[in-house]
Amino acid sequence: MTFLLQQTLIYAIPLLIVALAGIFAERSGVINLALEGIMIMGAFIGVFTVYLFQEAGIFDQDSGQLLMLIALGTSAFFGALFSLLLAFAAINLRADQTIGGTALNLMAPALVLFLINLITSQNTMNMYTGDAASWFMIKKTDLGFARTQDLGVLGETFLHKFYLTTYICIILYVVLSIILYKTRFGLRLRACGENPQAADSLGINVYKMRYAGVTISGALAGIGGFTFALTTANCASTGEVAGFGFLALAVMIFGNWKPLNTALAAFLFGFCKCIAAGYSTIDINGDGVYLLKEIGIDPNIYRMLPFIITLVVLAFTSKKSRAPKAEGVPYDKGTR
Repeated sequence: MTFLLQQTLIYAIPLLIVALAGIFAERSGVINLALEGIMIMGAFIGVFTVYLFQEAGIFDQDSGQLLMLIALGTSAFFGALFSLLLAFAAINLRADQTIGGTALNLMAPALVLFLINLITSQNTMNMYTGDAASWFMIKKTDLGFARTQDLGVLGETFLHKFYLTTYICIILYVVLSIILYKTRFGLRLRACGENPQAADSLGINVYKMRYAGVTISGALAGIGGFTFALTTANCASTGEVAGFGFLALAVMIFGNWKPLNTALAAFLFGFCKCIAAGYSTIDINGDGVYLLKEIGIDPNIYRMLPFIITLVVLAFTSKKSRAPKAEGVPYDKGTR
């Protein structure tokens, strides 16, 4: 059970933070289909930061958490910077936001693979030395517990063999959700996604608020990209994030653009991804029997499970979903 919970968290946390990224952009009135591309960029920048600092010998394994925080910060910064391309096209040029997001999704993997090949002469960028578990994973012995001490299911899940990014993303999710719904900034941001003309008439700068929404969205997606690379890909960048950006969009729609509903959806989809990735090693009852492996279902069914669930959920919930009214509509100050 502990293994199942830990693996579910590993897959759910990137979905959680990237879905929140989509909420911030779309609540401001800009459709951010570029989440996949921004995640790819964030994963590359984070891994590249780790690579550079390790190569320079600035950090050792004992200071791995500080290195991880620096990499997370650079991923957020460059994710925000990359998202400004979408913001400029959507807000200033009033271009079709769907096409703009698709263009970034096509550009990001090509650019990342080009840079990886330029730097390493191969198609994958790994850490310069060591692996993610030895450098960044926190174990219960690091927290003062004995190696043989039993912390129970919850203790073993949350205090043993975890990455600090898990708690950083959860804290960010809670804080930013409160900001979105309980502050003046959040109210103004949401007003620009619902009725920008009314917001403008009250003195709110719609262009600035939409830029803010997309920039925050880019920073969060960059963080999600590096978190994905760190926890599921052994801190490696390969020019792809297994479709997590698109799954995050589905999570956001399933959650009806609301943080709490989106969080529940993220853990549902994270559980499905966990089953798909580790069905052969999941011991449900702790009795040494790997039931999902032994029942004889084709492995490809498990791999398709998250995407099948996505289609089924969207088919049954899309009619009840209520997107922001002005989502995807370029704002024209002269229109009333």
